[in-house]
Amino acid sequence: MMQARMTNPAMILPDVNTGVQALLKATRQGNVPQSLLELVHLRASQINGCSFCVDSGARSAKKAGETDERLFAVAAWRETPYFTDAERAALALTEAATRLADQTDAVSDEIWDEAARHFDEKGLAAIIVMIATTNLFNRLNATIRQTAGRQNW
Repeated sequence: MMQARMTNPAMILPDVNTGVQALLKATRQGNVPQSLLELVHLRASQINGCSFCVDSGARSAKKAGETDERLFAVAAWRETPYFTDAERAALALTEAATRLADQTDAVSDEIWDEAARHFDEKGLAAIIVMIATTNLFNRLNATIRQTAGRQNW
């Protein structure tokens, strides 16, 4: 059985956990459906290969009302009929902001403009903070090899 290399840094340094929880709470102030924020979290976690966050993210999305059909397809959202244009814009923004080093203009005007067409500044702020917070989670968990299914926050 896989084991984490160490206790999660957010548990060792309590202010980290407090800060992360504050960031997550702030994302709820953007009037973006919780289910969409969960899809954003799941997609970024899939890209980063964070097994803990993929597992917990799918569970959280399910609790937020996501269907199995949509959860099974989120990694291939472009090729499925299950997502709205707004959700597609948020997922495209998630991929671009998560893969910053993959291209010189990581978040292109096209991706940004499409997201801005569907979300106001408050909504965009919530999505961006969710993407950034997820990337923080992913980096902590991947570094320590946090195993899926084990609570660490």
